[in-house]
Amino acid sequence: MFRKIDHIGIVTRDLEALKTLYRDVLEMEPAHEEVNEELGIKAALYPIGEVALEYIEPISDKAPLKNFLETRGEGIHHICFLVDDIEGTLKKLLDRGMRLIDKKPRMGANNKRIAFLHPKSMHGVLVELAQEA
Repeated sequence: MFRKIDHIGIVTRDLEALKTLYRDVLEMEPAHEEVNEELGIKAALYPIGEVALEYIEPISDKAPLKNFLETRGEGIHHICFLVDDIEGTLKKLLDRGMRLIDKKPRMGANNKRIAFLHPKSMHGVLVELAQEA
């Protein structure tokens, strides 16, 4: 069902400071950056081998990540699995009793269709599914 781990989502308060740290100390530049006004976030993607670190900063008070940042602080937010058929995977998981945040995929970062599984169904881990668009 899952092809591979696509990325690990990490919430940060200051994406520019993080990018400076990665550039100056780790000698790494993001492979992709984007602002998603609809989700109220900006993101930078750092591929390392086959998995990427996706750093996300909420830029709107309405962004769901704003509450996460205020209550839990900076850190790992979710793990994302790449799938071939996101609709089929969501249907299978729903049929197997999994609690879904998104019953239908939506457009996410890096031009991928995404959907989230509820952490209560995944032993406390927020899981994102992604399919290449």
